[in-house]
Amino acid sequence: MKVHFIAIGGSAMHNLAIALSRKGIDISGSDDEIFEPSKSRLEKQGILPENIGWNASLISKSIDAVILGMHARGDNPELEKAKELGLPIYSYPEYLFEQSKSKKRIVIGGSHGKTTITAMLLHACMKLNVNVDYMVGAQLDGYDCMVKLTDDASYMILEGDEYLSSPIDRRPKFHLYKPDVAIISGIAWDHINVFPTFKNYINQFDIFCSLIERDGMLIYNDEDFEVKQLGEKYNSTLKTQAYSTPKFEPIKNGSKLKFNDKSYDLQIFGSHNLQNLIGAMHLAAELDISNHDFLNAMSDFTGAGKRLQKVVETDTFVMYKDFAHSPSKLKATTNAIKEQYPNRKVIACMELHTFSSLKKEFLPLYKGAMNSADEAIVYYSPDVVKHKKLEPISKEFVAKCFGGEVVVMNNTEEVLNQLQSKSWNETVLIMMSSGNFDGIDYDSLGLTLSK
Repeated sequence: MKVHFIAIGGSAMHNLAIALSRKGIDISGSDDEIFEPSKSRLEKQGILPENIGWNASLISKSIDAVILGMHARGDNPELEKAKELGLPIYSYPEYLFEQSKSKKRIVIGGSHGKTTITAMLLHACMKLNVNVDYMVGAQLDGYDCMVKLTDDASYMILEGDEYLSSPIDRRPKFHLYKPDVAIISGIAWDHINVFPTFKNYINQFDIFCSLIERDGMLIYNDEDFEVKQLGEKYNSTLKTQAYSTPKFEPIKNGSKLKFNDKSYDLQIFGSHNLQNLIGAMHLAAELDISNHDFLNAMSDFTGAGKRLQKVVETDTFVMYKDFAHSPSKLKATTNAIKEQYPNRKVIACMELHTFSSLKKEFLPLYKGAMNSADEAIVYYSPDVVKHKKLEPISKEFVAKCFGGEVVVMNNTEEVLNQLQSKSWNETVLIMMSSGNFDGIDYDSLGLTLSK
């Protein structure tokens, strides 16, 4: 069996390539750029392309399948050669489905919380020795590859991204998995470059529900209005399970969860995380893991990769970093920090970095997203706006969109100077971005502020 990857260096693509190679499949690939950590991981597996760039001569009749990544263009010369030869061409999610057709597929969908719920479920499976295959969209601690494919696992856990499948397949990825069990954690308009209206975006989740296998299960967050509407729509054709935020109280370094007259000490905190936990618990039940066993297994779960990671802590100062960038994620993260540290001053600093977040039409959705913070700083680079070919935005416009006393900055040095000028006694700092604030070293910043 030989499989060729067009755009093998992508964060998702290189993980799938490694997983298939470990399964014994002969892997080849190409890309016009491969960055770390993809490069080192591919090299370690022995499947790093010898040359950078596209090469149609790599495509021959000996290839059994071609997997096309989103990074490639529709006129890619290797893709054109594969079409000419009539080779089977798959998107990343299509091939994952092919590899899991005989398994019970559990798909985690939602605008936010997907990675955390997936990480929670995998953590429990690992601790309780439940054999599962999986695909996760982000790097998690303790895993050297975020895709696992075997012949013996009965379950396949898939993080269900709603973004497009490939340059020639404009369907959202999660439409291709046909779940036996699905969860929707929340719906908040995202990817507006692809889904131009909120109605259009919601419709993708409706289609996702319609593709759940007959007699399948839909688990849904009934505290989210749009999700609840879908749960109620499909409760006559599917088995459904609603969930919501459980009773809990903040404790030092985590939370105490009250469930079924029992208490569980956890290392995660914030309403949103606890809500995700209950969603993951219901998924685990579909893998024959009892609620009690699941919650016990979660006692040492500290969070998903890049989600609410503690950078530094002293007796009087704590700093976190988080991947939050959309309005719903920003609000959930800021709220979680304030819930956990109600008696401390919370300073929230976020970077507008994605296409959606820098688009004039989308910015008003950030209204009130950082209101839980005592002080809020928003940073964006006009150069990034220009690079993304978006309409220029002013600091005044951004401040108005966020509301409150938000301070808006355009210069990284200005952000650092502002932070370093403050007193950090009895204070919590949260840095939020899907980028990196133009290279701010979080560890170094945390050490400087904690002195």
